[in-house]
Amino acid sequence: MVCKNGKNYIFDPLRRKYVALTPEEWVRQHFTHYLLHYKGYPQGLLANEIQITLNGMKRRCDTVLYNRDMTARMIIEYKAPEIEITQSVFDQIMRYNMVLKVDYLIVSNGMNHYCCRMDYSNNSYRFLPSIPDYNTL
Repeated sequence: MVCKNGKNYIFDPLRRKYVALTPEEWVRQHFTHYLLHYKGYPQGLLANEIQITLNGMKRRCDTVLYNRDMTARMIIEYKAPEIEITQSVFDQIMRYNMVLKVDYLIVSNGMNHYCCRMDYSNNSYRFLPSIPDYNTL
């Protein structure tokens, strides 16, 4: 961590640059560290702040996991620790998924994490008991 002009910055290994250390960024950095070092997710297939176009408006997915063919596999949405994970948070990631059509969605505020697997054949999704290891996706 570095301090510039009274603001703290943290190095983001996925973006390969220093970014402002906001509460949401704190959650992102800890969660991606967890995915990389404890769940076996390949660093080269994860990306932060991925821009999409939704209904003509530019939006950003917090983190996206890609398949080896670079199609999106998972969207992860972060909130600051004091932000409760509500239906509106889930609605936000579902809107992003209208564009990317991934297999997995995760929302986290650093304290609570929810992961679901999409079932497009039945137009539904199923919550998983935990964040899956990369090799079980």
